[in-house]
Amino acid sequence: MARLLQDPSKFHPSEWATANMMQRVSTESQKSRSECMIAESWRLVDEIEKTTQKTQSDVNKKIEQRREEIKFWKQELDNKLEQIVHETELLLTFKNRLERALESCKEPLVIAQKCLLYRQRRVGIDLVHDEVEQELVKEAEVLQGIIALLGHTLEQTNEQIRQNRSAKYNLEMDLKDKFTALTIDDYCARLTNDTPDMMYADNAVKIEGNFVSPKDWVDFSNINVEKADKQRNNSLALRALIDGILSQTANDMRKHCEMVNVAFRNRVKEVKDAKHKLETLLAMVMDETASQEKNIAALKKAIADKEGPAKVAQSRLEARSHRPNVELCYDRVQCSLMSEVQEITKNIQRLKDALAQAETELKGLSRRQLSLEEEIKVKENTLYIDEVLCMQMRESVYINNF
Repeated sequence: MARLLQDPSKFHPSEWATANMMQRVSTESQKSRSECMIAESWRLVDEIEKTTQKTQSDVNKKIEQRREEIKFWKQELDNKLEQIVHETELLLTFKNRLERALESCKEPLVIAQKCLLYRQRRVGIDLVHDEVEQELVKEAEVLQGIIALLGHTLEQTNEQIRQNRSAKYNLEMDLKDKFTALTIDDYCARLTNDTPDMMYADNAVKIEGNFVSPKDWVDFSNINVEKADKQRNNSLALRALIDGILSQTANDMRKHCEMVNVAFRNRVKEVKDAKHKLETLLAMVMDETASQEKNIAALKKAIADKEGPAKVAQSRLEARSHRPNVELCYDRVQCSLMSEVQEITKNIQRLKDALAQAETELKGLSRRQLSLEEEIKVKENTLYIDEVLCMQMRESVYINNF
């Protein structure tokens, strides 16, 4: 019982004092470390706050700079797009001019070829390779050359329009991307620390493989701009070429058309003059034919008129040949009668020879008349072909400036 009531082991006062001192020292040390930690935390918070603000400010500046860069290139692309669209519209009008010019060449070529075919219907000596035919052949060759040139130029124009539209497409796609990027960066620029409903984005700092460098970004748009400039300059040069070709071809067509028309007018005048001369000769031949017919009638009458004297002279000779005996004398009467019969017979023969010659001449005049009439018909056929068929058809040819 005495052991149970005995006090447990007690610490020495010095131990108690030491323990209290240790508690105080430990507490003060902990408090000191805590205060240092608090001070360091405040310093760290302040430092990080300043760093964060500085970094965010730098990012904001860079976003603003990036937005300005995008706006600059977007404006450049907009300008180039407007220029290439305007240039393409102008080139399309030139394409329409080329198509109209090409269509306008077809009718003159058809008319020139028809004229050549019509003129193959000329007959006789009038089927000649004259100046008109030479000019028609030249005109057809010039028109065929113009059609080939315009066709080739039209192909060039279509290809240039395709190139322009390709450049326009690249600009539009680039502009679309720039607009999207600017919209995103505008959104980023509006974001602040107080923007509501913001959330953490996992893997936001992950760099994907499709990122491009700033140099590549600038080069991409620069290439699109340079391509647009190149195609625009090519288009400008092509329009100048087309303008020159259309002007020159219209002048060439007018020149050759007028040369053909002048040749036609000269040829028609020449054929009319020849026809008039032939008609004059025909009238002369017909007058001569009438005179020769009168001459033949006069010769026939003269021959008929000599029948009486011939019969009288021959009847007298016949009668006197029956004189009897010595009365059958070759007297002066017999001599005269013989001479008369011979003279009349000779004169009748002369008249018959003249009649035969006159009839031969009449036949010659008839042949000449037929020949002249046929030649006049040849000239009339030629005039109908040249003046009516060809020249009237060519009146429809009117060459405007393309």
